[in-house]
Amino acid sequence: MAMRTGSEPTTARSALRARMWLSVWGLVWATFGTVAFSLVGRPGWAAACGVLWLIVTMDMTVIVRHLRQGPHWQPGRDIPPYLPPDRRP
Repeated sequence: MAMRTGSEPTTARSALRARMWLSVWGLVWATFGTVAFSLVGRPGWAAACGVLWLIVTMDMTVIVRHLRQGPHWQPGRDIPPYLPPDRRP
């Protein structure tokens, strides 16, 4: 197991924007599936796509909220790195 250097919070990169675009892609397909299966007369598949549509919409809401909050969870440059754990025999 690798030892932490303590710089992880300042060097970490969030994949929220990628997750947002994947959610948009999922929302488009879930919407299309709901409409298409409703028109074809497959209520079970339309309901499944509708449930997926709701889940994707809730996920997008969380993503947008996190994007708007910004990097509030990361310490500033004035916070020193964590001390490594003591190695005891």
